[in-house]
Amino acid sequence: MKIALVTGASRGLGAVIARTLAGDGWAVAVNYRSDEESAAEVVKAIRSTGAQACAAQFDVTDPDQIASGLTHIADMLGPVDLVVNNATGPQPIKPISEQDWGDYEQQLGFFVRAPLALLQACLPDWRSRGSGRIINIGSEAAHTGPEGSGHYAAAKSAMVGMTRSWANELGRDGITVNLVEPGFTPVERHADVSDADLDRYRDGVPLGRMARPEDIAGAVAFLASQRADFITGQRIPVDGGRRFI
Repeated sequence: MKIALVTGASRGLGAVIARTLAGDGWAVAVNYRSDEESAAEVVKAIRSTGAQACAAQFDVTDPDQIASGLTHIADMLGPVDLVVNNATGPQPIKPISEQDWGDYEQQLGFFVRAPLALLQACLPDWRSRGSGRIINIGSEAAHTGPEGSGHYAAAKSAMVGMTRSWANELGRDGITVNLVEPGFTPVERHADVSDADLDRYRDGVPLGRMARPEDIAGAVAFLASQRADFITGQRIPVDGGRRFI
């Protein structure tokens, strides 16, 4: 059985990705940092279907915690075959005059440092087995450049180049690296977004609706499957046609 680690999977998009992968036969490690109750609910939901899952508490930005977390997953399920880099932190909207380097470091910590640390932790095992998969969760913000989000857009842009470089370097080891790039996908943390803002965004989507977490999870599941064995280094927009480049 293949083992998937989904970071930031206690709720929102990560939880849906975890449940979708489990439905495709993956055993899933549900990573969380602090929301133990929600992570336990996701694990319970997966196990209720007959699939295997475990909760894995660690901070994805801390290499020491990553090491212990991967050991825990190996003990509970087996060695990780797939990492879905979904975890995120606060994404404050700030005008340029109020942004500082710390804002950029925080975003880079989740979207560059954490994926790098996870890859480096898995890499010796993956190279020895000649297999492994990384799926990064990007954002359309890397291309649309929303106002007040330069720090977030910069970090998500870095994910694009990182994905391509890793794919080039790791292909010879049998490791694929791809990026799924959602459009705005409302989940719990977007509860304070106004109806007017949602309507304004929806008006720019050719398919006429907002993305659902299941839309994003479906793309992740495809890239995780054998049908995507010959796909690497790719950026897959899932935005209902709301493309800028």
